[in-house]
Amino acid sequence: MTITQPDLSVFETLESEVRSYCRGWPTVFDRAQGSRMYDEDGHEYLDFFAGAGSLNYGHNNPVLKRALLDYLERDGVTHGLDMSTTAKRAFLESFQNLILRPRDLPYKVMFPGPTGTNAVESALKLARKVKGREAIVSFTNAFHGMSLGSLAVTGNAFKRAGAGIPLVHGTPMPFDHYLDGKVPDFLWFERLLEDQGSGLNKPAAVIVETVQGEGGINVARAEWLRALQDLCHRQDMLLIVDDIQMGCGRTGAFFSFEEAGITPDIVTVSKSISGYGLPMALTLFKPELDVWEPGEHNGTFRGNNPAFVTAAAALQTYWTDGSAMEKQTRARGEQVEQTLVALVDEHRADIVEYRGRGLVWGIEFRDKERAGLVARRAFELGLLIETSGPQGEVVKLLPALTITAEELDEGLRTLTRAVRETA
Repeated sequence: MTITQPDLSVFETLESEVRSYCRGWPTVFDRAQGSRMYDEDGHEYLDFFAGAGSLNYGHNNPVLKRALLDYLERDGVTHGLDMSTTAKRAFLESFQNLILRPRDLPYKVMFPGPTGTNAVESALKLARKVKGREAIVSFTNAFHGMSLGSLAVTGNAFKRAGAGIPLVHGTPMPFDHYLDGKVPDFLWFERLLEDQGSGLNKPAAVIVETVQGEGGINVARAEWLRALQDLCHRQDMLLIVDDIQMGCGRTGAFFSFEEAGITPDIVTVSKSISGYGLPMALTLFKPELDVWEPGEHNGTFRGNNPAFVTAAAALQTYWTDGSAMEKQTRARGEQVEQTLVALVDEHRADIVEYRGRGLVWGIEFRDKERAGLVARRAFELGLLIETSGPQGEVVKLLPALTITAEELDEGLRTLTRAVRETA
């Protein structure tokens, strides 16, 4: 693909140096539809990024767009704080009937604010309020958000350093596979809990991702998650599952923890819950944990009614028969895995391993710089992919769940070419 030098001057002179994605994709995007994005010069890019997982149903999904336009054209409420609105009611009823009730999940629904870190902050606050304790246990290579409470349970040293103050009341434990199976699961954690001289304050809760996205696509085994839930129950700790990036069907089932057969005490959801890339987040918790006083946690933009509209439309379109969505995601995942098996076989000296579930996959390279080179070459070839892992050593694949088999194959061919041409 031949790309003319775009005019980036206003971004470079006016926008903060904190910008990041635009550095890896130096063009000016103009429009998007489905799994395709187009820059202002008309160049086409196949999107294996999906808004960092916030566009599970693709860009400008026509069904969701129609619902949104109809709502706006009739002057539906846009900003509602936590007022009762018809849009919120339609979402809550759809969520209860299509997601919670079929899975026998008893959760109350809280709207904590528009982003994932809002959901995490409220989950941590609630756990501390319920248990009357401050400590939270998280896991190595975890990522839970960029506000201070979320950073305190995030593992990445670079992101933690940005806080500028000590991050306290969080204790990391080894994630699944972190010690390569040399130590029994939770041996260290349980020993600290039982030893009065360990120095570990009794935790209020444990927060975990079933698949660590930003941490490098680290997949927890179902048996590890079940053992973690059992440990939390025995030690009087709440289990929080952060499903912000891996929920809404990303791993197959609507919630990523369903395969393990567990029922977390608290679940955080964001990114693709609106279905259209509109800001929206949920904190779900068991009814007995609903000890909030009115207004004790709030936020000006927790009632994003246009997001409620597209969220309800997404649930009604894709999750009325959830098994169909799940089967398609798993089939697409098998298609990705077949390519990654061949890729690893071809580049055994360069690739440590591939790993993933559903439609989230990662390729870890031995040379920590290689993933970035692959992502850069993929962009030049018309494919958008990002990197993850503590040193950016993992190429991360996160296509829309609605991507066609042909589009997926096209992107995988481009990925294969990018790996070969950076060898």
